[in-house]
Amino acid sequence: MNALEPGQVLIYDTTLRDGTQREGISLSCNDKLRIAQRLDDLGVAYIEGGWPGSNPKDVEFFERLDELDLQNAKIAAFGSTCRVGSAPEEDENLQALLDAGTDVCTIVGKSWTLHVTDVLKTDKEENLRIIEESVAYLKAQGKEVIYDAEHFFDGYFDDADYAMSTLQAAAKGGADSVVLCDTNGGTLPRDMARTVNEVKAALSDEVLLGIHTHNDGECAVANTLVAVEEGAVHVQGTINGYGERCGNANLCSIIPDLELKMGRKTLPEGNLPELYDVAHFVAEVANLAPDEHLAYVGQSAFAHKGGIHVAAMLRNIHSYQHIDPELVGNQMRTVVSELSGRGNLLSKAEDLDIDIEDKALVSEVLQEIKKLEARGFSFEAAEASVAMMMHRQKPGYKPLFELTDYSASVENRQGRGVFAEAMVKVNVEGEVFHTVAEGNGPVNALDAAMRKALSPVYPRINDFQLADYKVRILDGKNGTAATTRVLIDTQNGHQRWSTVGASANIIEASWLALADSIEYGLSLT
Repeated sequence: MNALEPGQVLIYDTTLRDGTQREGISLSCNDKLRIAQRLDDLGVAYIEGGWPGSNPKDVEFFERLDELDLQNAKIAAFGSTCRVGSAPEEDENLQALLDAGTDVCTIVGKSWTLHVTDVLKTDKEENLRIIEESVAYLKAQGKEVIYDAEHFFDGYFDDADYAMSTLQAAAKGGADSVVLCDTNGGTLPRDMARTVNEVKAALSDEVLLGIHTHNDGECAVANTLVAVEEGAVHVQGTINGYGERCGNANLCSIIPDLELKMGRKTLPEGNLPELYDVAHFVAEVANLAPDEHLAYVGQSAFAHKGGIHVAAMLRNIHSYQHIDPELVGNQMRTVVSELSGRGNLLSKAEDLDIDIEDKALVSEVLQEIKKLEARGFSFEAAEASVAMMMHRQKPGYKPLFELTDYSASVENRQGRGVFAEAMVKVNVEGEVFHTVAEGNGPVNALDAAMRKALSPVYPRINDFQLADYKVRILDGKNGTAATTRVLIDTQNGHQRWSTVGASANIIEASWLALADSIEYGLSLT
């Protein structure tokens, strides 16, 4: 068992087991190993690797643990108490836990009489026996044992005395920690506080008290923090709150809440700024789009859009931020839209390293943005288009190229199938380049024709890659005449930028975004 420092809370990550029960997540063994290493680098105390008796993938994970360079975390193998009517030493599930070779074993048992009688199909005394004897058996093998009291809160509200007796059985067996699980996720913070307080008073101080919450009532993080206030020192959760149904308690919120708001120590000194990268790394490995509106680790967590907010932020950086975003590895962003004021643009110009000497130009750009957004543009995620608007308003601005003509067509020819062709005429300092190119679609063909035309003058364009292309129909009631918004992401190997176009003609919308993208990329130093 870990010796706790004053104010320390042990973080137990169960992303690799509970987190993978989320719909849409399926991690390979290699994925699990990569995430485990990153969690150890972050500095969590425990990493639950999986249930070795349940599937070959988890068996392989434990077999390959020596591939990890662990410096901070203990790996825990998860399982359940022995079966009703059996002895622990004869139980295949407990044997699988021992075979996993970890120093820590976590076992789950029943706390709710409903589960004892209706799920296990046994009586209360037999349930207490299998809890105590399973814990004692693992302890006798030299393991640190964490006991997860499943459905504890439902059980406590139904029969408090029996629910407490299950904890006492685990403690009698020698459990190092007992964890109160809000498995159905429906407990409210007021009931959480009362229950944890009562359990803490009745439980021996020799056993560490833990909390494991689910988010079905949108209270998982709040319930976890309340439990810590009432004496829990072991916290279970997942990165980004991944988990079954509505998810588990989100460690990406809990960790900074505990560290920055409650003064508790959860990670090694200096590791908290790694949190943003870890959240996005796990999302990427899980093949899920990051939720950029998550507290602390979302890109929008410190994004400021309202003009009044940004004006205040320019006077005092703390006026509309509850913490310095760099504390969790994030950064402040200023969003430009029709709701923006002059401060938004000045701040954005500073972010983009654009020097605007004439502040009157800011008002002109702002009015242009509002006019374009009324036509369907959206500049919140298209910072490169904002940058080009500001560049074009500066005195003496000369475009790197001017489009004279373009056309794009899609054909279906017998023996060849569907293909697209585009033609462009581009003026570069008085010289006209007229090129034609093919592509798998009209936008791809336009992109290829532009590259072909401009590469003799600007060879850097060959390094550009169209990384993403998104289309949104803004007013579907107009059918095929609806306004279309196109967002293009471009990268050149080490930088990435986004541009936007909007029109009732999808080709024109695409061209506007593409032209901004190319000119912005060529202007980068």
